[in-house]
Amino acid sequence: MNGAAGPVIEVAGLSKRYGDVRAVVDVGLTVQAGQIYALLGLNGAGKTTLIRMLLGMIAPTTGTVLVLGADVPARDRSAWAKVGYVVEAAAAYPELTVRENLEVVRRLRCLPGSADDIIERLALAPYADRRARTLSLGNLQRLALGKALIHAPALLILDEPVNGLDPAGVAEIRTLLADLAHRHGTTVFLSSHLLAEVARLATRIGILHHGRLLGEHDADQLDRHRRRHLRLATRDDAKAQAVLAAHGYRSDSAASAGLVITDPRALAGPEVIATILVQAGVPPTDLHLHEEDLETFFLRTIDLNPQAAPSPGTSAGTRSEDGKGAAGA
Repeated sequence: MNGAAGPVIEVAGLSKRYGDVRAVVDVGLTVQAGQIYALLGLNGAGKTTLIRMLLGMIAPTTGTVLVLGADVPARDRSAWAKVGYVVEAAAAYPELTVRENLEVVRRLRCLPGSADDIIERLALAPYADRRARTLSLGNLQRLALGKALIHAPALLILDEPVNGLDPAGVAEIRTLLADLAHRHGTTVFLSSHLLAEVARLATRIGILHHGRLLGEHDADQLDRHRRRHLRLATRDDAKAQAVLAAHGYRSDSAASAGLVITDPRALAGPEVIATILVQAGVPPTDLHLHEEDLETFFLRTIDLNPQAAPSPGTSAGTRSEDGKGAAGA
């Protein structure tokens, strides 16, 4: 097992300023051993800056960073043999083959054996003897991941790990990272703009915006924070509203037609609402439970979409006008 006892990453009061620009502002977070922690944010949110401070590539303006017990700003290098990372663009020796690139890393780390195992794990066998300069962006990203994983690190730090991969490649990397965490105890800290992938992979999610950590959520508890509402329609909405009010259920008229209910009792038992209306002679012609999607939850959290909350005439899962999500590195 590659895990470590106690927190693997501990960050407190971390800030980075470039002149008048505050790239990271007073961030504090803890990553436990075996977690897959995903940092979510738009372009310019400060994700890469934070990762570079975790790795000691840049010095923080203020704050403390402990990685596997090492004090990073104090230049304690005791943890680096147990850390693998890919930051920003994938890099490789362009004139060397995939196998040769990996062999260079293996020898520099004084590892026994060969690079064959990591080549197989990352599905690089068909490209093993190709020069790195001929690789697609996706396969170059696989090579970068191979270099980060070749020494079986206890901690893997990744900046946009599935950048450039096709859907099949994204699924393969997701499976690989999940396997590393669940079977081998590897801790994974990654940044990503792919909301659906983050939700399927991460065990904990942090939302970074304008350099500030706005919130953290355990992935299995995320549904508690996503807003829901019950949308219904009848042939006589005014009467239905009065009937529901008599039974203690407050409802609002939708902008187009129908009613919207946010009462937790109604959300937990929509069949009760249907029964009440049927017995009152105004049976629902439509009854749907709407849940805020991840994109809307994210945009609401960073306050870019104040209309994301359920309101009369607005579905909680409505996308932005151009149909695009919170895509940004």
